[in-house]
Amino acid sequence: MEDKDFISTTEADLIVKIITLIEQGRSSVIRQTQNIMTITYFEIGKYIVHFEQNGNIRAKYAKKTLENLSKQLTIKFGKGFGVDVLSNMRKVYSIFQNSDKVCRKSELLATTWSNLLFLSRLDNQNERDFYLIETNKQRWSLNELKRQFNSSLYERLVLSKDKEKIWELSKQGQIITEAKDLIKEPYILEFLGLEEKSSFAENDLETAIINKIERFMLELGKGFLFESRQKRITFDEKHFHVDLVLYNRILKCFVLIDLKIGELTHQDLGQMQMYVNYYDRFVKMEDENPTIGIVLCKDKSNALVEITLPKDNNQIFAAKYLLYLPDKEELKRQIENM
Repeated sequence: MEDKDFISTTEADLIVKIITLIEQGRSSVIRQTQNIMTITYFEIGKYIVHFEQNGNIRAKYAKKTLENLSKQLTIKFGKGFGVDVLSNMRKVYSIFQNSDKVCRKSELLATTWSNLLFLSRLDNQNERDFYLIETNKQRWSLNELKRQFNSSLYERLVLSKDKEKIWELSKQGQIITEAKDLIKEPYILEFLGLEEKSSFAENDLETAIINKIERFMLELGKGFLFESRQKRITFDEKHFHVDLVLYNRILKCFVLIDLKIGELTHQDLGQMQMYVNYYDRFVKMEDENPTIGIVLCKDKSNALVEITLPKDNNQIFAAKYLLYLPDKEELKRQIENM
């Protein structure tokens, strides 16, 4: 940092800079503390597992070992080392000890302990590996991780992918290389707080999204930036408005979103095609990729979408949205029937 960065022209500026410095310092301390806790607990689990393996300890003796260990650690360090806590340390290490097949050990140990503990409770290894990778990549908090799990992100991505690409989810996480990689089925918008049976207009849906734009973009996925709402485009003295205009910095292209509160029609797809054509011809620059259009609708006919759009379509997509958390078991049954 150069000396000029320390110069404050006003007292208010000085206060802001010092507050920012303190907040950054505290955040750094919190992150370091969390990392140290994860590393320590992981190593304790390692010691316990290796002790039991080397001594061929049976279950009933293993429990007695944890009880004795808990008693001694509590005498030395106070609360925080109950039998259940130590058992969790053993479980987390047992599950993630070979995690370098999924991500580097340093990335694993940079994950908060609460996130690892939550992930250790997932029975499906592919699902667990996927969430571990995405937690590390996206730096999800525990609340965000739980929300992504409860919204069945893994199952929705599986249902949205070709069979040959499903394996990538548990090995690499969500990889975005082309337009269709952005699409989920369905999108979950329970955070908007709109009642499923309530009567609301498309403008109400749009306003709710704008009010929760950060969470909406997290639901959309990686690399999204917000540009505008109700973006007007004009030709032949006629005005049209795109509900939401976003930009994806990974694919380096505009993403146009139209919101529909009812069932999708072929006119909706045609309108989006017009928006995409306009952006490709008059807005995007030469070094940017073709524009993507997404129509978010309450319901749709896959047959209608397929017959309306060209066979080689890779720009226009229709996807359903739900205003409530999906039935995870139903999604799993759909995956089994793929």
